[in-house]
Amino acid sequence: MRGSRAIRTAAWALVGAGAAAPLVRKRVTAPAFATQTLAFAAPLGLCVAVRRSRTRDVAVCALQMWAYLAAYKSPHDDEEAQAQRVLIDYPIAVDRAIGLGQLPTVRLQGRLARGQWRLGDKVLVWAHWIWFLVPHGSLVYIMLRHPRRFERSAAMTYAVFDIGAMVYWVLPTAPPWFAGAQGDRDEHFNGGRHDLAVRRMMVEYGQFFWKDGWGPLYSVFGGNPLAAMPSLHFATSTMAAQLLSEADPIAGALGWAYAGTLGFALVYLGEHYVVDLVAGAALTEVVRRAAPGVAPLVARFGRAVAAIEARAHAG
Repeated sequence: MRGSRAIRTAAWALVGAGAAAPLVRKRVTAPAFATQTLAFAAPLGLCVAVRRSRTRDVAVCALQMWAYLAAYKSPHDDEEAQAQRVLIDYPIAVDRAIGLGQLPTVRLQGRLARGQWRLGDKVLVWAHWIWFLVPHGSLVYIMLRHPRRFERSAAMTYAVFDIGAMVYWVLPTAPPWFAGAQGDRDEHFNGGRHDLAVRRMMVEYGQFFWKDGWGPLYSVFGGNPLAAMPSLHFATSTMAAQLLSEADPIAGALGWAYAGTLGFALVYLGEHYVVDLVAGAALTEVVRRAAPGVAPLVARFGRAVAAIEARAHAG
């Protein structure tokens, strides 16, 4: 009994420390890698502290995303250091090749964007905004309608999130709107290579639609403007579409329709280069193809955690 209680106490301590780590990461002297590792350990702690249930599954996913958000934002904690490492040239060069000499974003905005907000623009902006609900909403649907698929689906979805966040640490890349906004005033962009006439239409419409509420709202969901490669908006949406297709053809068709709409919106609105989307789709495909080979190792790890959980609740 004492041993079980000690295990649960240690597990809850890990949950608490991991949940707090993202909040205190700027105030402690520990390496960012250490605080981030602690944050990702919190879901494991909860798997030991609480018996398996649907509620616990949701809480584990929430802790995972809490850790991901810290991993996404942390590279921008030191803006000056990140600015020294930011990569700008290569996505512009690739997209200009794709666009036959001109960025696809510039072509689309030049042909479709107008001074007033038309219905199509609004639909595309809202398609971008509701992305925050899509990957997790898809997992909720799978949990409720196809529970046997939930564990695998959640693991693959959050693998895409976490691998993408790792890339943001080592490959900080500017999106088109950032390169365009900085081109006229930052020496790093001089030389005529980054004279990009790119609007960030999502922000423009946000200021128009939300008015004074836009600033506080954007501060919650923003956090790292140099996290463009790969596009996790597109990667997680295509993963959701694939997982929904495996579970239900109708749900899958809706998922693919949304992913296609979002992909167009991300380029048109100036949020991502086409190459960012290609990289996001490639990340999803790598995770999907690697899943069968990794599954035995993941299952073995899951059994080990389940064994500790059983000891924590013995008697």
